[in-house]
Amino acid sequence: MIDRVAPIADEIIVTTNRPAEYEFLNLRIIPDLKPGRGALGGLYTAIASATSPLVAVVACDMPFVGAMFIEGARRLLVKEDADVVVAKTEEGYEPFHALYRRETCLPIIESAIDADQWKVIAWFPQVKVRTLTPDEVKLFDPSGLCFWNLNTPEEFVEAEKRVTEQ
Repeated sequence: MIDRVAPIADEIIVTTNRPAEYEFLNLRIIPDLKPGRGALGGLYTAIASATSPLVAVVACDMPFVGAMFIEGARRLLVKEDADVVVAKTEEGYEPFHALYRRETCLPIIESAIDADQWKVIAWFPQVKVRTLTPDEVKLFDPSGLCFWNLNTPEEFVEAEKRVTEQ
C-alpha cells in the first residue's frame, strides 16, 4: 500500500492507537488526537496531522489503493471546488478511501465529534461532497479492487495472489 501511494504523496501518516506495532514502517505515526472516538476520531487525526491542503485517507486494510484513483479524485475536487470526493458503493460511502480538503473538513469533523456524533459521514451535509458514480470509479480503478478490504487470513492470501498477477 505504501509503495502504491508514495509516488504521489507529499507525506504518509499512519494513525493508530497502537503506535509501537507500526514503528517498523519508519513512517510518521500518530495516535488518535481524540481518543475513544472510533473511526471518526481516526479520520480527524489523519486530517489534522496532515500538512498538505488535500488529504487522501486510505484504510490500512485496503491494499489495492491506486494512484490513478487518488489523482482522479484530486482533479475532480479541484475542478468542482468540492471539499470531499468519495465513492458510494453498494455497501455505502467509502470514507476511508477518499480525498478531503483539510481546511474545510477539519473544523466540521471536530464539531461533529464535539456534538457526540459517531457516524463517520455524519458531517457530510455540512460540506460540498462530490460522490463518485460507479462508472467514474471504474475509470479511476479499472481493476475494481480499490475498495476491497482484507478481514481474514484467506483474503490476505487471495490479495497476495492478485498482486503477483498485476
